Amino acid sequence: MKLSIALLLTLVTGLGFAQSRPEPAAITLSPAERTIAQAQRLIEKNPKNFEAYNALALAFSRRARETSDVAFYTRGEEALDKSFEISPDNFDGRRTHVWLLLGKHEFAAAREEAKILNQKMPDDVMIYGFLTDANVELGDYPAAEKAAQWMLDLRPANLPGLTRAAYLRELYGDIDGAIELMTMAYESTPPSEREDAAWILTQIAHLKLATGQTNEAERLLQQALTMFPAYHYALGNLAKVRIQQKRYGQAVDLLQQRYKAAPHAENLFDLAEALQLSGRTDEAQQAFKEFEQKSLLETKGADNSNHELIFYYADYANNPAQALQVAQMEYARRQDVFTRDSYAWALFKNGRYKEASEQIQTALNVGIRDARIFRHAGEIALKSGNAEQASHYLQLAAYLNTIGSEQARAILAGGALPNVSHK
Repeated sequence: MKLSIALLLTLVTGLGFAQSRPEPAAITLSPAERTIAQAQRLIEKNPKNFEAYNALALAFSRRARETSDVAFYTRGEEALDKSFEISPDNFDGRRTHVWLLLGKHEFAAAREEAKILNQKMPDDVMIYGFLTDANVELGDYPAAEKAAQWMLDLRPANLPGLTRAAYLRELYGDIDGAIELMTMAYESTPPSEREDAAWILTQIAHLKLATGQTNEAERLLQQALTMFPAYHYALGNLAKVRIQQKRYGQAVDLLQQRYKAAPHAENLFDLAEALQLSGRTDEAQQAFKEFEQKSLLETKGADNSNHELIFYYADYANNPAQALQVAQMEYARRQDVFTRDSYAWALFKNGRYKEASEQIQTALNVGIRDARIFRHAGEIALKSGNAEQASHYLQLAAYLNTIGSEQARAILAGGALPNVSHK
């Protein structure tokens, strides 16, 4: 799973139905589907109920997360249009609009809108949550941390604040702290919110997997899939577990299942990589070709797969110039650690080692502990002539004992580097 924020927000409580007990016929519906149905019933009773349209828009955005189907964002925008027709510029509608902008990865626009709403309502917890999300994705971590702290100051231990604080701790390299906060969030999640709970379990599993705790990650992901069957986030992470276990065929099966449910370009890239690992070279090449075609269609849009496209051109297609072109375009939009990493790798592949070193160091200075980023830093340092630094970063990558560690170990096994402590 990417480390980007997956938004977590309880539904609008002013309508009084978000916490209601589901009717027997609705038990099989997801939390978002139940709320969609409830909002639609309120609209049928009173077509002028703009708050019900706001709740409907929010529920559609939650359904987008449940299914990874971006068409639900369009339906959410249509519901908001109805809300504004009835009550122009109403605050809850504008706040929900920020949520939709974030869901569509329009981070800069979301941040500006959230700033305006924050001035109008400076004690609204979720506006600070949106500021956290947007600033994280744009790479302004001090501003994100400040906004997240405001969330917890205004309402201590609130669930959306806990998940955002956990993500920031992960970015800063405090994995244990991130797990602690995510566990607190999980324990605070109502039993009826199955998708929220499954998402949090998947996040904890991701943290376990990122530090080599593969068996514990698998246990948590199986629990998430029992709670919310065929959950696309959990399927993707369970595939990573299988790759770490070298059970590549099973990883392919899981990623095929995910891609069928969520046919996005980045999911196809993961599938192509798994096919390559499993030795199914012809299928992998075909999947990579389809990925490139699909990714190029969205590369100039906000919701894109540019990180994957950069790595495809750099590592598989032997087209470093194209990798750099895409990287420069994405870097112009945002400078988070993952964009800086992919940009650094594209610079590296084009022989621009000094610039690559500057970008990867800026990413690492945030504190993140990621095997692939460490390996990239090691290879960049090696080409830059700093063998000691290269050994340090490659050993950090190897020490994590997760996906990305094996390539670092292979470089270290060459014996040309000094042995430097990973601490």
